[in-house]
Amino acid sequence: MPIAEQSPLMGKTPVAEKVFVVVGNPNSGKTTLFNGLTGLRQKVGNYPGVTVERKEGLCYSQHGKPIRLIDLPGAYTITAHSPDEAITQDILMGRRTDTPRPSGIICVADATNLERHLFLTTQLLELGLPVILVLNMIDDADTAGVEIDAKVLEEALGVTVVKTQARTGKGLTELRLAMSREKLPLPKWRFALPEDFQLALDETAARLRELSDIPPAQSRAEAWLMLTEATPDELHRNVQELPQAAREFAAEWTRKLSQSDPTWKEKLVGERYVQLGQVVRQSIRRGPEKTPTLTDRIDAVLLHPVGGWAFLGLIMAGIFYTIFTLSSIPMDWIDGAFGWLGGVVQEHMPAGTLRDLIVDGMIAGVGGVVIFLPQILILFFFVALLEGTGYMARAAFLLDRVMHKVGLHGQSFIPLLSAYACAIPGIMAARTIDSRKDRLVTILVTPWMSCSARLPVYFLMIAALAPGDPWVKTGLMFFVYALGTFSAFAFAWIFKKTLMRGESPTLIMEMPPYRLPTTRSVVMDMLERAKLFLRKAGTIILGVSILLWFFVSYPKNDLGETEISQSFAGQVGHMLTPVTDPLGYDWKINIGLLASFAAREVFVSTMAIIYKVDDEDAEEGGPLAQVLQNEKRPNGTAVFTPLTCLSLMVFYVYSLQCLSTVAVVKRETNSWRWPLFQLGYMTVVAYVAALIIYQGGHLLGFS
Repeated sequence: MPIAEQSPLMGKTPVAEKVFVVVGNPNSGKTTLFNGLTGLRQKVGNYPGVTVERKEGLCYSQHGKPIRLIDLPGAYTITAHSPDEAITQDILMGRRTDTPRPSGIICVADATNLERHLFLTTQLLELGLPVILVLNMIDDADTAGVEIDAKVLEEALGVTVVKTQARTGKGLTELRLAMSREKLPLPKWRFALPEDFQLALDETAARLRELSDIPPAQSRAEAWLMLTEATPDELHRNVQELPQAAREFAAEWTRKLSQSDPTWKEKLVGERYVQLGQVVRQSIRRGPEKTPTLTDRIDAVLLHPVGGWAFLGLIMAGIFYTIFTLSSIPMDWIDGAFGWLGGVVQEHMPAGTLRDLIVDGMIAGVGGVVIFLPQILILFFFVALLEGTGYMARAAFLLDRVMHKVGLHGQSFIPLLSAYACAIPGIMAARTIDSRKDRLVTILVTPWMSCSARLPVYFLMIAALAPGDPWVKTGLMFFVYALGTFSAFAFAWIFKKTLMRGESPTLIMEMPPYRLPTTRSVVMDMLERAKLFLRKAGTIILGVSILLWFFVSYPKNDLGETEISQSFAGQVGHMLTPVTDPLGYDWKINIGLLASFAAREVFVSTMAIIYKVDDEDAEEGGPLAQVLQNEKRPNGTAVFTPLTCLSLMVFYVYSLQCLSTVAVVKRETNSWRWPLFQLGYMTVVAYVAALIIYQGGHLLGFS
């Protein structure tokens, strides 16, 4: 039966009769290989019932036939301890009701560290599915003096072996050819087991077959997992349940084995490595090891307790300086394009409500946010570059030293690092943390990492605060990023000392070798970010802009005109003035604060709509930042003074101005208690911090 039609993500795509899953350890180049095979023919979403990312795409065989690929979350073993590992296991075992069991497995292994990566490979060989073993980073292995005999490896494991260098595309043609074969061989390698465990495995598999219609090869794999794994049932969602009688039968065997030898599971792992070592010795020849390697010499500087932080600071400063110096010209182009578009609509449409909605609501609102696309693209260009070179793992290592001192779990660096792009995937990534307390602390502080949604607000305030010197802009941007990061660590320490006491385990990190990323991989990552940003601008921001235009344009007086201060939005803004006046905010800023709870970027579109509606000549005054600089209070003083701009930036560093984040925290904690607590404490901190900046600045004589 055609498989692609069953995909919840791919929609109406060419019918694919084969589906392969791409499996591998983290840092094996698995996703790079997936991107190389599928190009832009891929979709990203979530698996139903969980918040684990689902990525799948299409590639084409040598004969032009479509093949569906599913990129599974990275894993070191098929044993599941977290939701993403449970997804990998469930799909491999054919349990999920929304995904068919694959036709075959593409197992990606790092050729420079084959013995460790083959541990997962040998587990996959026992699932009864065809396996293609991809020896990735083969050029790196050659450089390191590691020579792998693919033929010997094929004979020992009974699988097809393909050598690739995924980031350059080397070997992908051979991989497509292997996937195109009518019938791939089934693996012949079998793990030689101790007699008592072999008996338990055989009897449990037989019992499972008696109670269900499961195939023999799959029954053996399921029996293995039932005997060796103690995974909470809540990790496995949207799956076909195994018979309870079979589970009880396996649990009894597990009890007997543990009574006989409490360390039997550890011995199984050790024995697997022993047998793997024999395969590795037969198929691999190593040249004389070069010590220290180039990676070692670079790491001596970049991981130095002092030099590493200095280099990280220089990198961040260089990125921000580049953003502010290179983005001005394309931003002017975008601003001019939206201004031209508004002029065309005004010229060719009759005056009326519809024209006002399109020009003052839709074009002004969306254009006010899209203008920052060049700055966001430049930022994510550098992020992709740092990830591709392997430096991001080094930065995470430096941060881990600090995180451990404040009590954060070592695994927290992944959610916190992800949150620099968006808090939502960062919070989702916290599910990989085993300890509930550490996971909760990570969730509570993750939104303080400055996400990309805050960038338009920062850029606008910095442009109004410091329109000239790019070094001043760089310093301000560095300040807000450092403030958010430092505050996340500080409050994590407070929570670990009060609400969530307990020790955090040490993290063992794998450092990938330094590599030069391909232009294609960097550009694809930038395009993906741009697509997400523009999609948000075309949906959430457009929708809020239309609603906001209505609230600032109505009710109209007897002459059919609207005084914005008397509009629905203006009345709400005035109501909040007693609360926000100590922060330096007027009623118009209050409207922006409320509207941006839908999405932080909406603050910018709100300002664009308000000042376009409030001042028909605003367009003549130049970009929005210039309009804000010229805005006056009724007493003639400036609204957006340096202290007000700085106060607003600090408020957005700390506040939880994102409805989607609240919803995700509720889903992740399965309670309204923690998202409401998070919303409350972050709002209080944001208010107090902004108050200190504004009032403290006045006491010190600043304006």
